[in-house]
Amino acid sequence: MAAATTPSRGNPRRPYRDVAVAVPVSIPYVRYSTDTAHAWIARALKELTQRAGIRPTDLDGLSVSSFTLAPDTAVGLTQHLGLSPRWLDNIPMGGASAVVALRRAARAVEAGDASIVACVGGDANEVDSFRKLLSSFSRFAQDASYPYGYGGPNGSFALLTDHYMRTYGATREDFGKICVAQRDNALTYPQAIMQRPLTLDAYMNARPIADPIHLFDCVMPCAGAEAFLVTTADIARDLALKHATLLSTIERHNAFPDDPIQMRGGWAMDVGELYAMAGVKPDDIDVLETYDDYPVIVMMQFEDLGFCGKGEGPDFVRAHDLTNGGSFPQNTSGGQLSAGQAGAAGGYLGLVEALRQVTGQSLSKQVEGARMALVSGFGMINYDRGLCSGAAILRGNGA
Repeated sequence: MAAATTPSRGNPRRPYRDVAVAVPVSIPYVRYSTDTAHAWIARALKELTQRAGIRPTDLDGLSVSSFTLAPDTAVGLTQHLGLSPRWLDNIPMGGASAVVALRRAARAVEAGDASIVACVGGDANEVDSFRKLLSSFSRFAQDASYPYGYGGPNGSFALLTDHYMRTYGATREDFGKICVAQRDNALTYPQAIMQRPLTLDAYMNARPIADPIHLFDCVMPCAGAEAFLVTTADIARDLALKHATLLSTIERHNAFPDDPIQMRGGWAMDVGELYAMAGVKPDDIDVLETYDDYPVIVMMQFEDLGFCGKGEGPDFVRAHDLTNGGSFPQNTSGGQLSAGQAGAAGGYLGLVEALRQVTGQSLSKQVEGARMALVSGFGMINYDRGLCSGAAILRGNGA
């Protein structure tokens, strides 16, 4: 079923040299919280250091992603939490944040700019968070969409979903199969916000939000945090940490800007480099963790990441069981559609879960024989398209 990969543009990047990814941390999500983003991030960092058996002062690198940390920044956070890193990054790229954080932290470790980097995403979620979300959209998005009644991403992704359905013959049942499978996975993940079974009938009969998007096509905003460590393989072994090896990453922004409406993301531009650097093929991937703010984006990633050709996503979904015990395990914790979207931490959910799966630490149902995982990220919707995309391939020793 795997399609030929697309050659990357530009010069290929050199492979990573023994970069280890370790200590997957998830601070359990809650629907609403009056705690600040600082508090959620602090909890994640505390658990990260405790589980790694290190002191906070041993963290000489820090990468932070958060929507609700503002007006504070990562540098302010170092003072609040008593940290003194020599390498610091603040990555405001939404659902692409975790992959970008991993990618940049890995190069910092290789260069010797840092030896142990904490990558963390965390956000609060107050009752009026949706209003705040709208105000954070770009000026262009406000001018272009709000006069027509589009209140944020739902309206924009409704246009994208409708266009995809008319162009490629996808049905609501196809998107429903993705959502139902992810809910099945979430029922084995104790930290998922959604813990009730979802049937295809319930999906199809759910109330409409923005035609053709209905209730279960949309993520549930919540509060929470996710984190992981990036270090050298030698340090990971010295600390006796279960870890995965980073094989490859890609990152792209504002890909295919001339497309009238987004039917492909930046993955399609660089996917050849992703597999070539890792020395693997799509068929070698045991677990796929896609960014899933809406199911149409999941289907696009099946195509753009080389598992099928463009426009073949509907047939690919119909031919595969997407649950943890199925033929194509995908979003094994339930993804954001069932586990919840904790702001920027939502972009970390898939990477943290992939790390657990390939190191035999999954909190959800362990995928049998999982050693190779692909994680993809997608973020910063600007009117009709997401601007940031990334992907990474991790290899572990399995359960």
